[in-house]
Amino acid sequence: VQLQASGGGLVQAGGSLRLSCAASGRILSINAMGWYRQAPGKQRELVATFTSGGRTNYADSVKGRFTISRDNAKNTVDLQMNSLKPEDTAVYYCNAAGVRQTSYGSTYFNQWGQGTQVTVSS
Repeated sequence: VQLQASGGGLVQAGGSLRLSCAASGRILSINAMGWYRQAPGKQRELVATFTSGGRTNYADSVKGRFTISRDNAKNTVDLQMNSLKPEDTAVYYCNAAGVRQTSYGSTYFNQWGQGTQVTVSS
């Protein structure tokens, strides 16, 4: 399973960016998919995810500003980020967990994308 993320960049405070992530490979099902971020010197943290059952989970710091959306048919997840703040500056990582096909049946997977830089200037 591979995750391809795109959409990062440099934006001024108050601006918007949209991140996209596409999962590919021998995927049978995705139970959870979403976005995490890691700022310099800090631990990786949850930003927004779809959990099993289709529920969304947002970090308190992004509620009301970020919106996660998902296309189950295409195995993609997007993150619309509005009203960006300098403290949103980080490398954003896509994550997906589910079940993939193997030569002998199936197995669980938990995969990270390569990360995309988001920089918000003040």
